[in-house]
Amino acid sequence: MTNLSLEIKSLSEALYAGKSILYPTDTVWGLGADATNLAAIEKIYQIKERPLHKSFIILFKDIEMLKEYGEITNFHINTIQNECKDIPTTVILDIDFQLPSILKSDEGLIAFRIPDNTFCQALLAAFKKPIVSTSANLSNMPTPIYFEDIDNQIKDKVDIITNPLFDSGNHKPSQILKIFKNSKIWIRK
Repeated sequence: MTNLSLEIKSLSEALYAGKSILYPTDTVWGLGADATNLAAIEKIYQIKERPLHKSFIILFKDIEMLKEYGEITNFHINTIQNECKDIPTTVILDIDFQLPSILKSDEGLIAFRIPDNTFCQALLAAFKKPIVSTSANLSNMPTPIYFEDIDNQIKDKVDIITNPLFDSGNHKPSQILKIFKNSKIWIRK
């Protein structure tokens, strides 16, 4: 096994065990957990010291995984495939999802990304389930771009820390696209 394979295996096993991970996403360093495990999600809230009414995003491997957990339409699929290329895009939808309700915003919306990033794709493929993801900072503090910028409080509380050598993110926040039943709105492009 390569070093990447061993790292992915270790992280996947940690996620299955309900543990929290600190890992490089397709944007910035993130905190992650099994998006189907309420206790694991709540642990991320505790690590970040984040109020429960502020939801997280969810990472899905691809459209097929997204369809397993949410009732998306052809309009959603076509919009995601056409608009979410070449740059990380967080998509916000108003649809029913089969995930813990804590992942929905106060307005009943859910936010997700399909990362175009080797590390995240390998992790999602190995784990075979969606991952809750949020920036690796304490609530209301600046988002750390690089591993060295992550507060030690975060590093001390998380269960598993990815080797920083695997960082291949673009170190920028994602663009944000809100999709309604038959329309789309760019919030940040």
